[in-house]
Amino acid sequence: MELEPTEAELLGTSLAELDPELSALVAGELARQRGTLDLVASESVPPRAVLEAQGSILTAKYADGYPGRRDYDTCGWVDEIESLAIERAKSLFCAEHANVQPYSGSNANMSVLHALCEPGDPVLGWDFEHGGHPTHYYSGTFAGRFYRASAYGVRREDRLVDMDQVAEMAERIRPRVIFAGWSCYPRFLDFRRFREICDEVGAYLVVDMAHFAGLVAAGVHPDPVPYADACTMTVHKTLGGARGGAILAREELAERIDDGVYPGEQGCPLPHVIAAKAVTFKLAATQAYRSRMARVVEGAQAMAAAIAEREPETSCPVVTGGTDVHQLLVDLSPAGLEANATMARLNEAGVSANAMRIAYDPAEPPGGSGLRLGATALATRGFARAEFTAVGHLLADGLADHSGSRTAELARRVDELLSSFPLFGFLGS
Repeated sequence: MELEPTEAELLGTSLAELDPELSALVAGELARQRGTLDLVASESVPPRAVLEAQGSILTAKYADGYPGRRDYDTCGWVDEIESLAIERAKSLFCAEHANVQPYSGSNANMSVLHALCEPGDPVLGWDFEHGGHPTHYYSGTFAGRFYRASAYGVRREDRLVDMDQVAEMAERIRPRVIFAGWSCYPRFLDFRRFREICDEVGAYLVVDMAHFAGLVAAGVHPDPVPYADACTMTVHKTLGGARGGAILAREELAERIDDGVYPGEQGCPLPHVIAAKAVTFKLAATQAYRSRMARVVEGAQAMAAAIAEREPETSCPVVTGGTDVHQLLVDLSPAGLEANATMARLNEAGVSANAMRIAYDPAEPPGGSGLRLGATALATRGFARAEFTAVGHLLADGLADHSGSRTAELARRVDELLSSFPLFGFLGS
């Protein structure tokens, strides 16, 4: 008769031994990531040190509150870890105040609204279908449920943000908060003009830099921090590190922002994630990281150019004609393609992207006509301009292949591109 393992034995058992079913699923995802051309603009490759910190024993510690002001005892080490993450974030972005506790970018947006607004206050955000984020205004999120939220967008003729519309709407609705920043937009923003509009109507400027925080840290993107009252971000997109969010703010708003995060919108912080954020900020301050972010932007521009030169064949133009940042948007509507179906067809060849609805999209929901492509994950694996140009040509071939007859050929090309850039080698086979 086989004896049941003791509690001590269970606590010391590896995942593979304790739960082989789950372990196999994780191994499957590892294999998928290793063998996939990852063009999802919100994804990157976390380094080993981030994985170690986020999977550390710190996950066992409760630490409600802030350094030196906890609701639990024995938080000395956690206090030092969070203080280190705060100081690194402030130094990296030259910010007066930082809060590193938000669980996500959405939590960060929610906490800032809690801090700066009263329920029912008017808020002006950026329309999701025009490149913004639902948490700025959408009725299905806290922003739309608890505040009188409206949204601005981009011009039809050039798909660039309509600053005249922003100014007109701000004057008319007198918002408490105006959001700048995007989740799908390929060009720089005029933060100075946003600041002027906010000053004209007495609004706070909140820049959602979830997607481009890493570019800002590396100096390859205009810096919103001098203009914004608060900046929200994620730490796992272009920053390429721990999954979670953070907030930067002016010193005079520090207490309100902190109260808006805890206890305003979330409970106990995640010390293991905060430790991983500290590692992320340390890495983002290095020259190697700055060089990689320059390669990210160069890669996105190379992909855009390669796809654009094939437009006569694909009938799929690059929105705004190119990109300034880590991502680009391809308009599938002239070719009569639907984004979800196109995404699925590319995925069969080992290419991972994501479907988007685009401004003035002719497709009816839930479909869409946009394909968003990002360069961060592949640049982190080591891709440079030549490889990104090859990726752009591969994508153009995939877009032109409506029947899927070239899927096997495209898959071989994906394997060839990835063969020189192994992923997570330290995890073994």
